[in-house]
Amino acid sequence: MTATFGPYSTWRRAGDLVVISGQLGVVVGPDGSTMVEGGAPEQLRQALINARRVLAEAGATFDQVVKATLFLTSMDDFAACNEVWTESFEPPRPTRSAIAVAQLPLGALAEVELWAYSPLD
Repeated sequence: MTATFGPYSTWRRAGDLVVISGQLGVVVGPDGSTMVEGGAPEQLRQALINARRVLAEAGATFDQVVKATLFLTSMDDFAACNEVWTESFEPPRPTRSAIAVAQLPLGALAEVELWAYSPLD
């Protein structure tokens, strides 16, 4: 299972639902994790790349995502992050909530949590 930054699971399956923990815009390398530069949009782009990997590990795909939550430390980044969102998800896009928060782990500017409907065969 993918490593986490705390005492929680990266993903869990509940029947046909796969829920992944919030993903940050970090790149994990041999020397540890590094937050990507470029502000909230670039961090969101990397967080979605990371989320895609976690979903694949759980046997789900981006096309199966039905619900998302986007956390931002500044709503000033909302429009730019929407551009990244539309590049990342094809219509019909998942439902989504966007929430402004005071702070995110590791000093991140954006975090994304996804729920996927992935029926077991």
